[in-house]
Amino acid sequence: MQFICPTGFYGAERWILALAKHLDPQQVRCDLAISSEPSNQDLELTRQYKQLGLATHEIAMRGKFDLSAISKLANVLRDQEFDLIHTHGYKSDIIGLLAARKAGIPCVVTPHGFSTHMDFKLRIFSWLGGKALRRATKVVPLSTQLMKDCEQLGVPENKMLYIQNGVDLSEVEAQEKPEREPEAPKRIGFVGQLISRKNVFDLLSVFDALHAKHPATRLIILGDGDQRAELEAHAQTLPSKDDIEFLGFRNDRLELLKSFDLFAMSSTLEGIPRCLMEATAAEIPVAAYDIPGIDQLVTHETTGLLAPLGDRQQLLQHWETLLFDSEKAQRLATAAKQFVYEHYSAQRMANEYTALFKDLTSND
Repeated sequence: MQFICPTGFYGAERWILALAKHLDPQQVRCDLAISSEPSNQDLELTRQYKQLGLATHEIAMRGKFDLSAISKLANVLRDQEFDLIHTHGYKSDIIGLLAARKAGIPCVVTPHGFSTHMDFKLRIFSWLGGKALRRATKVVPLSTQLMKDCEQLGVPENKMLYIQNGVDLSEVEAQEKPEREPEAPKRIGFVGQLISRKNVFDLLSVFDALHAKHPATRLIILGDGDQRAELEAHAQTLPSKDDIEFLGFRNDRLELLKSFDLFAMSSTLEGIPRCLMEATAAEIPVAAYDIPGIDQLVTHETTGLLAPLGDRQQLLQHWETLLFDSEKAQRLATAAKQFVYEHYSAQRMANEYTALFKDLTSND
C-alpha cells in the first residue's frame, strides 16, 4: 500500500505514479491510500492512479491531523491483507507507521526532502516525522544527501537503504516538441511547487535582469503552492511583469516543458527534483544553483550549468549562455539526456523496490 497525504500533484505524487506503473502486477499488488481532507478534494493523483487500473482508498480526515485516520488506515491494511505499507511525507510517515504497527506489518518510508522553512505546526510534524523515521522498518531516501540528513536525524544505518530515484521517461519521450516560430521570444521555464525552498523570488529577480538586456524573453512558471499569491504580487512590481506567466497546475506540463529554451531552478533545498529529471530527459538545457540533489543530476559544464547558491549574477550569465550559445546549449542538453536515461529510469527503480518488498515480507 502506497500512502500519502497529498498537497497537490508534484514530485512525490508523480514519483508514486512512476513506481506503481513500473511494478510488475504479477509480483506486487500496489494500491494507493490517500488522506481525504477538506482542503484536498478531487485529487489528480487519485484520477491518474485509477487510469493505471489500480485501486485507491480514501482515508477520511476531519482536518490537517485527525488521529482517527490511524485506525481507519489500519483497518484497510488488515481487512484487505496488505503485507507492507510505503509512506511519503511527514504526516503520512507518522500516520502510516502507527497504522502499520496496529496492523502488524512492515513500514517503508521514502523521504522526498526536508524543509528548513517551516511554521510552528510544520516543525512539530517534522519532529514527529523524524521519530517515525527512526522506528520505520526501512528508510529509503531519494538521494545521497537525504541519506546524510536521515543519519543526522538518528536513523540507524542498518535501517537505511539507498535506491536511486527514477522517472517515467516514457511520458517524456512520447511528448512531441511543439512547433515554434524562429523569431518567437526565448522561453525560460520552471515546473514545481511555489513554496519557500524553491526560492522562486530569485528566478523572478534573475529574469528581470535578463529581460532588461534581452526583451524578447518570457518566464513561464508552472505549479502552485503557498507562495503563489505573494510571488504573483511581487512579479507585478517588476519592469518585466508583462512577460512573466503563472500558469498554475497544468495537465499539459510536458508539452509546455518541451517548449522551453531553458529550464531554470533556484532552489535552496532539494531531494532529487523530478521536474529536473524530466527536463533533462526532454533535452532542455538546464541552469540551477549548485546544491545537493541537483548536483546528482547536473555536472557543471558537462550536463548543464551551475552557480553557487545565491549568486544571481552568475546564474544570469548561465542563462545568457544557454539561451544564446545554441551549440553549447545543445551539447550540454544532449549529454544530460543521455545521463538521465542511463541512471534514472523508473523501471530500474521499481525492480530494486520489488526486491526490497520481497525481502521484508519473505517471512510472512
